[in-house]
Amino acid sequence: MTNAPHILVIDDELQIQRAIRTILTEKGFRVSTASRGEDGLTLAASSEPDIVILDLGLPDMDGVEVCMRLREWTQIPIIILSVRDSERDKVAALDKGADDYLTKPFGIEELLARVRVALRHSASRTGAQSKVVKAGQITIDLAWHIIKRGEEEIKLTGTEYKLLAYLASNHRRVLTHQSILTNVWGPADADHTEYLRVYMRQLRKKIEIDPENPQIILTEPGIGYRFIADE
Repeated sequence: MTNAPHILVIDDELQIQRAIRTILTEKGFRVSTASRGEDGLTLAASSEPDIVILDLGLPDMDGVEVCMRLREWTQIPIIILSVRDSERDKVAALDKGADDYLTKPFGIEELLARVRVALRHSASRTGAQSKVVKAGQITIDLAWHIIKRGEEEIKLTGTEYKLLAYLASNHRRVLTHQSILTNVWGPADADHTEYLRVYMRQLRKKIEIDPENPQIILTEPGIGYRFIADE
């Protein structure tokens, strides 16, 4: 078990703690728990977990603040697990550095799927990811700025490429409208969601088999987008 992925659960509901510990331990993960934000931050610093599962409603501080403080020194994946299901809460957490958001009550298989995705994302952050991202027939060479469908090269404008590269390099992570706009267009355009809608429509026409039923760039309603790469 020493080499098993280590997951830190920060949640003040003891029933949730026990349930997650049981589920993940049975699947071979090591699990640590904390009921307060400060305790969770201390454990994260001392034990360096592979994933943090974080509740937003903690007794000593808001989970969004925990997210912000973690992001000051680490890029480990953070999965929010919360009863709050409003778009505003989800966007706030994702904008402050969370990688994913799961609403309570949750299904066991969905939780395990999110954990597996987070582990793959963690591997990519530590350098295991190739500079080539594949999604179905699409191949994106991030080093050489070449996009292909099969053997045929796809021509993109500069902005279309920047948008696709940002999505692909953060594949499977939920990216908010604001984070995409800030990274592709710049902070001054962070609120111009109309730019994003126009370019996303153009980009999907070029890379999706059926742009009206996208399989590569998925919409997270009211929040942003998620790029789905091959396993």
